[in-house]
Amino acid sequence: MLPEFSVVVPVFNEEGAAETLAQEIAAAFAGEAVEILFVDDASTDATRLRLTALKEHLPALRVITHARNAGQSRAVRSGVMAAAAPIVITLDGDGQNDPADAPRLARRLREGPPNLAMIGGLRVARQDSLAKKWASRFGNGVRDLLLKDGAADTGCGLKAFRREAYLRLPFFDHQHRFLPALFLREGYILDFEPVGHRPRTTGASKYTNLGRLFASLPDLFGVMWLNSRARNPGAAEEV
Repeated sequence: MLPEFSVVVPVFNEEGAAETLAQEIAAAFAGEAVEILFVDDASTDATRLRLTALKEHLPALRVITHARNAGQSRAVRSGVMAAAAPIVITLDGDGQNDPADAPRLARRLREGPPNLAMIGGLRVARQDSLAKKWASRFGNGVRDLLLKDGAADTGCGLKAFRREAYLRLPFFDHQHRFLPALFLREGYILDFEPVGHRPRTTGASKYTNLGRLFASLPDLFGVMWLNSRARNPGAAEEV
């Protein structure tokens, strides 16, 4: 039987968090037809070995591996391409997203209309440094001002979206930061749900505030260009 939900988790050097996170996801989705795909983005630590060993005890777990490090967006895409379910749920691999919130987003999307492409997480009581929270607030404000995507927190890794809708989107590096705008570009609708946020207890962040800024600006202008070139037919039907 095909799964109803595919949970995709991109990981890079998260040997301290990956095993526990996989077990938490399995517990959160107990009773559901679910598969759990961890995409190892060419980690240099024991992340891959620990996840592979866990497969013996966690039948729902699948491990996808990259030969070379390609970044979070490509890892998400590899997971979505390999997913068997019509609804995909993503979580960050550092364990800061609470897996207990994921089934709520997934079920709400399942029960929604077909043109509802995504339910995004909106982090409350964020467990990040003040500098990181201010940088995120500034970045989200600029992005929303220019793209008008209505998303207050695109940096939240916890999202549920329809696989078929995602595969219609143009792909580029750092695409995961612009999913709301890209779904809207294709004529879909979105919604958001408050979700929890946990402190990082292992590993280190893969981004700095300046790194995010310099990576995001060219992409922001690129998405603005994509939006300016969009022509939506409304529907495409065979007659």
